[in-house]
Amino acid sequence: MKLSIIVVNRNACLLLKQTLNSLINACKGIDYELFIVDNASTDKSLEMISDNFSDAQVIANNTDLGKAKANNQALKLALGEYILLVSADTISGKDSIEKMIAFMDEHNDAGGMGVRMLSPQGRFFPESIHGLSKTWSAFLRLIGFDKHLPKTRLNDRNRKDWVEEFQVAEVDILNGACMMLRRSALDEAGLFDERFFMYGADIDLSYRIRLAGFKNYYFPKTYIINFESQLLTKFSWSYIKYFYGAMFAFAVKYLIRMPELKVKGIPQLFPSSYQVK
Repeated sequence: MKLSIIVVNRNACLLLKQTLNSLINACKGIDYELFIVDNASTDKSLEMISDNFSDAQVIANNTDLGKAKANNQALKLALGEYILLVSADTISGKDSIEKMIAFMDEHNDAGGMGVRMLSPQGRFFPESIHGLSKTWSAFLRLIGFDKHLPKTRLNDRNRKDWVEEFQVAEVDILNGACMMLRRSALDEAGLFDERFFMYGADIDLSYRIRLAGFKNYYFPKTYIINFESQLLTKFSWSYIKYFYGAMFAFAVKYLIRMPELKVKGIPQLFPSSYQVK
């Protein structure tokens, strides 16, 4: 099988329907499978899926497991040579997936890739290239991790001689709203780290793909439209807990060597794997 598509949904019924229709239209002529992981939606998403997308493989969770764990549920079942992870509020161009697959076929060193992301009004999202919000960029500079992400250019990301909107380039970080991964690269790097509940998992996985010896690419010759509807309201308790909690988890994972617990039956919360020297 050429492609496995994974969409994680939570209460995005109307947008999800548009997302799935656009993906199916973009996959004509492609050997693919579609997974939808629902994180305890209460807006009749499951009924809509059952009525309109009976060929999809559905994983219905009784509680919100977070994006990382939900993606992993489908990744463990996926059979595709490539894996496309798409947000439930994203519309694909009619030839976007075909062009993405062609790019991956032509670049055997590519572990993953992202494309141009636009708002419904046509505004370009710089996160398409950098893969990071301004807050994450500032955090990574603060803890000194920016030196490990040279292609993200965190210290002067607006220089005109660097990556432009329509320039193909190697990048460090892929944005989780739309990322295509090579299955063999994922097998080397491992699945999403489930300690990152909502934020940070795409940053962590992108970095591990590079550690595994593969490259990440930004490919601007196609696009997706992202509504950003599933982002939490800033300064809400959930946003603070998951957003800043992800930053803490990232710093602990890569910059702090935690003592290994030797007590039988007690798991280590933050294993010291992937330590940056």
